[in-house]
Amino acid sequence: MTKRLARAGSASGVLGLGVFLVAVIVVGAQSAPAGQPGQAGQAGQAGRGAAPPPTPPCGPNLPADIKNVTKDSRCFELRTYTVQPGSSIDLLHSRFRDHTTSLFKKHGMTIIGYWQPVSKPNTLIYILAYKDGAARDAAWAAFNADPEWVKTRTAMQVNVQVDNVFMSATDYSPMK
Repeated sequence: MTKRLARAGSASGVLGLGVFLVAVIVVGAQSAPAGQPGQAGQAGQAGRGAAPPPTPPCGPNLPADIKNVTKDSRCFELRTYTVQPGSSIDLLHSRFRDHTTSLFKKHGMTIIGYWQPVSKPNTLIYILAYKDGAARDAAWAAFNADPEWVKTRTAMQVNVQVDNVFMSATDYSPMK
């Protein structure tokens, strides 16, 4: 897990840009349609009858053993999508630009930003924020059940590897 944490932080390039967050928990990588929660062990199954595991503690009221984080942080989720061979990064960007972004907003997800790593042209990185882990789970459940998302996901299929990193803001972060 430590190796994956180091890889997720350095590979994204986002944390190296001074993003103001401390990684709390890393959820394993797997291939799943982009936009799926992508929980470890649930490759491609989320939203298809298999309930993903709940989000790990994230945001406010973290366990005491997690140090250097602010008690009033939101739950941040850094998601990295790596497009697999045979799929299109342009189609993924189009799907986010034309459909996914508005659906995230509709379901109460706060979009912090999207990034295109210049050294990894088949990768999309983005950060979402939620009140806490329970709000994250509710937002993703509503998103995955949304008929517009089901239609979009079916019409614009993109095979990606999804990496999730759940984070809480440090106690010195300008953004909470």
